[in-house]
Amino acid sequence: MKFGTSGLRGLVSELSDDVCFSYTISFLKSLEGNHPRKLVVANDLRPSSPRIALACINAAISLDYEVVYGGSVPTPALAFYADVNTIPAIMITGSHIPFDRNGLKFYTVNGEITKDEELKITQYYVEKKCVMHTDLPIINNDVHSSYIDRYIKFFSSDALSGFRIGVYQHSSVARDILIEIFEKLGATAVSLGRTDYFVPVDTEAVSREDADRAAKWSTDVGFDFLVSTDGDGDRPMVSDENGIWFRGDMLGILTAMFLDAKVVVTPVSTTSLLEKSQLFPEIRRTKIGSPYVIEAISKSQSSNTVGFEANGGFLLGTTLQTENQELKKLLTRDAVLPMLCVMLLAKRQNVKASELTKGLRYIYTASDRIQEFPVQKSVDLIEGLVRNNDFIREFIPSNLKSIVEINVVDGYRVHFDCGAIVHLRPSGNAPELRCYTEYDTLQKAKDLNSFVIQQLKKIV
Repeated sequence: MKFGTSGLRGLVSELSDDVCFSYTISFLKSLEGNHPRKLVVANDLRPSSPRIALACINAAISLDYEVVYGGSVPTPALAFYADVNTIPAIMITGSHIPFDRNGLKFYTVNGEITKDEELKITQYYVEKKCVMHTDLPIINNDVHSSYIDRYIKFFSSDALSGFRIGVYQHSSVARDILIEIFEKLGATAVSLGRTDYFVPVDTEAVSREDADRAAKWSTDVGFDFLVSTDGDGDRPMVSDENGIWFRGDMLGILTAMFLDAKVVVTPVSTTSLLEKSQLFPEIRRTKIGSPYVIEAISKSQSSNTVGFEANGGFLLGTTLQTENQELKKLLTRDAVLPMLCVMLLAKRQNVKASELTKGLRYIYTASDRIQEFPVQKSVDLIEGLVRNNDFIREFIPSNLKSIVEINVVDGYRVHFDCGAIVHLRPSGNAPELRCYTEYDTLQKAKDLNSFVIQQLKKIV
């Protein structure tokens, strides 16, 4: 078991009751008593998640904690409830990775755990046998309702009036909450693609099936926007009226535009359009992973700081105020806010979704991954590239000539004189190698990504 970029992750077979019980005890003991003896727990819709939640709940009870069980709710809903009530939390989720894997995401009273706090948990870890004191408690609906109220109390009841929004529900834990929020803000929401089995949707590497579904639904059903999320509802997917999905980092830019952000914090993997747009006074680049983004946001002195990741997850770094309402800051990835902001930006500009990016100097990006790519092989690859820059030429087309910049903040990101970018990075959550590319046309970005992926597969 190990921590990735967003929590403890592993195979379901590794996440036994004893392991989950022990990690929960270690987490609670690592808090050093500076919090109420109360814990909120929730889970996504993976088949294994309720069982894991039960083990965590029983661990807390064994330490005389009062447990609030939120049931199946999005990760940001759990985080928001925990923040408002100043209590620690555990979310049971594997996010976008396949259903045979799962994980635990920990929150202290200050929000997502830091890398230093991860280390403390592992230092406290001792194996303990899981002792079942109770079954899953009755669900506390306040975890669900407070998240919905966050948006419907800040935005007007007719904010989305006139919009027809398709909701690709699949097995997202946010699927019903999205419908409820959109309808309470005046939109017509249409449920699409709901499943009874878990679907591992990755917002950074949209599958061909999901691209085809969106295009077909735009013709057969019709909508102004189509939205979805990953499994735990903290990473958004938004398509225009033609069923073409926006890139996650483009959603971040559009959301920051709507919010008139002064400081934008984002990992090195997001598009260089952020700088080239010249829309934001200050941009801070970090390593990939929400803990690094949160750390940089927390150091900002600006009254309007936001953060986002290439997967589209958006972090509100400062509380927003209107005359009568406030939208409290939320330092964890959120999918709902970028959805609403992009829709309201289109309404404010009186344009269709497909026209939102016309005023931007578009930089085309593509991303993909190689699954079951051994972790050690990923490490060896990146180390080899850092030692010898010419090693990258084994994986790129011959037309990419002079290298103008190399960034090794997280993985290996190389810029070529023609404007192309190739970024290789091992996943922090699974045995996968990710590839991000940029170019001056979408087809060239996709072709470059495909070429690099195919070359890398030869060394698996």
